[in-house]
Amino acid sequence: MQSKYVNLQRANKFKIIDTNLTVPIEFVLLGFSDIPQLHWFLFGIFLFIYMIILLGNGIIILITRVEPTLQTPMYFFISNFSFLEICYVSVTLPRMLMDLFTLKGNISFLACATQMCLFLILGATECFLLAVMAYDRYVAICNPLHYPVVMSSKVCTQLVVGSWVIGVPIQVGQTYQILSLPFCESNQINHFFCDIPPLLKLACGNIFVNELVVFIFAVLIVTIPFMLILASYSRIISTILKLPSNTGRTKAFSTCSSHLIVVFLFYGSASITYLKPKSNKYEGTDKLLSLFYTILTPMFNPLIYSLRNKDVTGALKKLFTRLLAL
Repeated sequence: MQSKYVNLQRANKFKIIDTNLTVPIEFVLLGFSDIPQLHWFLFGIFLFIYMIILLGNGIIILITRVEPTLQTPMYFFISNFSFLEICYVSVTLPRMLMDLFTLKGNISFLACATQMCLFLILGATECFLLAVMAYDRYVAICNPLHYPVVMSSKVCTQLVVGSWVIGVPIQVGQTYQILSLPFCESNQINHFFCDIPPLLKLACGNIFVNELVVFIFAVLIVTIPFMLILASYSRIISTILKLPSNTGRTKAFSTCSSHLIVVFLFYGSASITYLKPKSNKYEGTDKLLSLFYTILTPMFNPLIYSLRNKDVTGALKKLFTRLLAL
């Protein structure tokens, strides 16, 4: 049973371009309208998660800026990654909280396009930045003598900027080609934010070419960085196993384990969402997977990088000691 806020007058929400084809003036995000009795519970849970994400990632950014021992390329990338996670989750979660609070899922065509474009750009940035972080670990472990030269401040900045901008033209084009499709009189998106898979389900006619383009871009943006990460870590593991001491191997593995956990959390759920065949049978599962890589992974990241990293935990203790001394 759908919530009352999805019961819209469709005649006022579409611009007719053909007897059967329409361009929606606005969409309705169904979100969690199938469980209206849990709206306030979900609102409280997601608000708490959002605060944890902002606080956790904000602390990571702060300590990497103020703690001298963390002024290294690895923590420069972690800091940028934390900032990215704040941006990434802020594209979808505040909107979802507003919909749960107001019991309305209405979103204008322009707002939907903007949300999807930003979400795709930031998602691509995350893929490339994770690959850059793997390359950083590869250089640090496999070529330690050349590390200060190869990963200079200039190179690190260029790698981060490149990660942010390389996906922009691709994802702007993706957004345009999806929202240029005609829609079949339905403006109800069975999701909690505007994304490619649920929007494709509303499109009319033969959309095989559009689906193929989406798949190709997903392969380029998701699979290629993931393969680069696997290649980096295959060399890293090979080098670590050749180290003579157990202490050296343990320390090398510890610097990589946090990053590997984040990689598999993000890529595992995102790959299933964007590379699996389209189906209407598992829309509930699709929402759960989307929740995982859009909300839960950004929440876990600060815990993963802090609890498994002695440098970060030490910096946190120093920070709290200073705050308590004020």
